[in-house]
Amino acid sequence: MLSPIAWRTPPRHYGPWEQFASLLTEGLVAAGHDVTLFATADSITSARLRATAPCGWSEDATIDAKVAECLHIASVFESAREFDVIHNGFDFLPLTYSNLVSTPVVTTIHGFSSDRIIPVYKRYDGVGAYVSISDADRHPDLHYAATIHHGIDIDRFAIHSSPGEHLLFFGRIHPDKGTAHAIEVARRCGRRLDIAGIIQDQKYFDDEVAPHVDGDLVRYIGPVDASDRAEILGAAHALLHLIDFDEPFGYSVVEAMACGTPVIANSRGSMGELISHGVTGFLVDDIDSAVTAVAAAGRLDRPAIAELAAERFTVSAMIDKYVKVYRDVIGSRK
Repeated sequence: MLSPIAWRTPPRHYGPWEQFASLLTEGLVAAGHDVTLFATADSITSARLRATAPCGWSEDATIDAKVAECLHIASVFESAREFDVIHNGFDFLPLTYSNLVSTPVVTTIHGFSSDRIIPVYKRYDGVGAYVSISDADRHPDLHYAATIHHGIDIDRFAIHSSPGEHLLFFGRIHPDKGTAHAIEVARRCGRRLDIAGIIQDQKYFDDEVAPHVDGDLVRYIGPVDASDRAEILGAAHALLHLIDFDEPFGYSVVEAMACGTPVIANSRGSMGELISHGVTGFLVDDIDSAVTAVAAAGRLDRPAIAELAAERFTVSAMIDKYVKVYRDVIGSRK
């Protein structure tokens, strides 16, 4: 299992790709599979751990990210003969090694950061197997073995005993994520907004978010540790996910629903696959419809929302689907 090394696996707060690698690794080990996790040395896992980087480069400014990532990827492929399959959860760079080894490579595509990386995926299309994390994120020029939605550790999330009337923004603070839209919706609804997440675009935060943060109607609570996610997500009246891009998946969306919290999201990317409109939340197109949805969210059945999330987004279901892909690609290579 090749995890990214921007953060520890599992991440302390932000790090969706590392979170995915951890959940998949631990689920495979629990199911009886022999797994080696390639991640940072401070990672926590029940699998065998191999590391070339002491910690995530995002957490230590003395680490050169490019150097660390090259050594990290090389360590996997230099030991490829030891494994039946290599699962690449890292992005496009490991694909350039895949034709150099006989071990099949399964790549989970977490989205495309730019059209400029598409030529790499095209070049190695068919060498191993690609898995998309939503149907919405499939590129028309690529072939896929499966679409597998991320699973979450359902047992770590539960319905809050006394959810509040406030709204929540939960994610990286960046124009793509629509933090400013959430502030406007909360203002028009007369509700408090809590903002949780890392600041990924400092100028956006300084210009569009910070002027509204008063500690009363708009609160910035910073990055949230894994142990606090359920409390923060479950306590809100609704999660505002007013994205300005076609998001491949959304962990906070699924985790909020696992807490019974309705999600109000712009109808873009994978949101239509994750949210059942009028049941687990609302798909909206603009600020006006989001404001209307806030009031309607209070009429949704929170236990039913949590039940549907528990049925659809389990780690065990994710594991079963990936194991099938592994067996198929191993059989095909033989």
